[in-house]
Amino acid sequence: MPTTVFIVDDEKNIRRTVRMVLEGEGYAVEEASSGEEALARIAEIGADVVLLDVQLPGMSGLETIERIAKLKNLESAPTIIMISGHATLADAVRATKAGAYDLIEKPLDRERLMVALRNAVERRSMERQVHDLRAMTDERFEMVGKSAPMAALFAQIAKVAPTRTRILITGESGTGKELIARAIHRSSALADKPFVKVNCAAIPPELIESELFGHERGAFTGATARKRGLFEIADGGTIFLDEVGDMIASAQAKVLRVLQSGEFTRVGGEQALKVDVRVVAATNRDLQAAVAANVFREDLYFRLNVVPLRAPPLRERAEDVPLLSRSFVELASRENGMKAKPISDAALSMLAGYPWPGNVRELRNVIERLVILSEESIDVGDLPEEIVAEVARSKREASVAASELPRVELPAEARALPLREFRDHMEREYIRIKLDENGWNISRTATLLGIERTNLHKKMRALGLSRDSQGHGSGPGPG
Repeated sequence: MPTTVFIVDDEKNIRRTVRMVLEGEGYAVEEASSGEEALARIAEIGADVVLLDVQLPGMSGLETIERIAKLKNLESAPTIIMISGHATLADAVRATKAGAYDLIEKPLDRERLMVALRNAVERRSMERQVHDLRAMTDERFEMVGKSAPMAALFAQIAKVAPTRTRILITGESGTGKELIARAIHRSSALADKPFVKVNCAAIPPELIESELFGHERGAFTGATARKRGLFEIADGGTIFLDEVGDMIASAQAKVLRVLQSGEFTRVGGEQALKVDVRVVAATNRDLQAAVAANVFREDLYFRLNVVPLRAPPLRERAEDVPLLSRSFVELASRENGMKAKPISDAALSMLAGYPWPGNVRELRNVIERLVILSEESIDVGDLPEEIVAEVARSKREASVAASELPRVELPAEARALPLREFRDHMEREYIRIKLDENGWNISRTATLLGIERTNLHKKMRALGLSRDSQGHGSGPGPG
């Protein structure tokens, strides 16, 4: 579609002359004789570039540009070029601060006008590309899930993100620890500041200190110039130390110093530099075991692990697999320049039944392969053989296990109960048995039942269970 240029000037002859020039160059042209009229029409039909006179009857051009920037229903704000016969330096400064891209003096020179317009259109095109790239990047790093584990994780992120506290994200490889770190950064007051990722496992041990803290010229062979480190680049924002458990001991000591004082020195340097960064770390290792084995500093572990967050493996949130799969189909289709394909419910069910040892990363790779290799749609027949075979094997094992369960003979009074009363009756009896087995120790019984201690207390009250009611003496029992 042709670029739409709005001419806003109270002089009809100027509007007519500029219209003829612009239409001859292939632009679509709209006109307005006042700021008020321009605002109404731009809000209605939009604009790519606005040629806006500084001196207008009623609302001035400078007021108009400020009001255009506040229009809510525009997909993106137009690029503004101010035109004036007698603009002052103060007017030019104010117009620039309000968002004007350029200012052209009257009488308008045709060549000067066309150069300004071409530059404005090129700038707008670049802004749209940046906007689209950011939108694609945001979507690429978007967390997807409606399961209970993900709802709990989202709630934790909402609590910790606005703070400056340090966070340690744990979880298996491929569970999306980086997505959690980015979500924390995006939801924080530092969202417009740098987010710097450091993969501690991917940097050779001999280079990690240089990467993290920079180096001075001549610090080692090949250091031909001073280099800023990633902590310095992240100053004011967030640094994400991914796979922090793989960091060598000397780098651990320097990171600890930064966390304690905000200070570090470049490799080969003597001057202490100060930074203010928020540190979010992640690992798929057991850092407590690493501390016990003396391969990770205990003091650094406690500094990093102020608030622990756990990325749940995909097998614990199988109900999210269909949602993730559809999202990855859309994303892979766009990235590969293809039309999004429908994926059948049977295929989604099969995918949800697979344990995904590689977690979300593995699912995403599988979906991208399916998008590229399948025909018009994705069905069970398109799925990798190992997924189909594993799901079939799991179903067979579950069927055999169910057939081997002992048959339970229910007493006549229990068989006569409605379903809800029967469920309450059986739950009460099961909890009573477990309490008896554990001497009515609430904490131990709750742990064995896999529920919180407070939840067990609530269930006992709801089911009318107490030690007194069972003839075991008085008191609620220990725990």
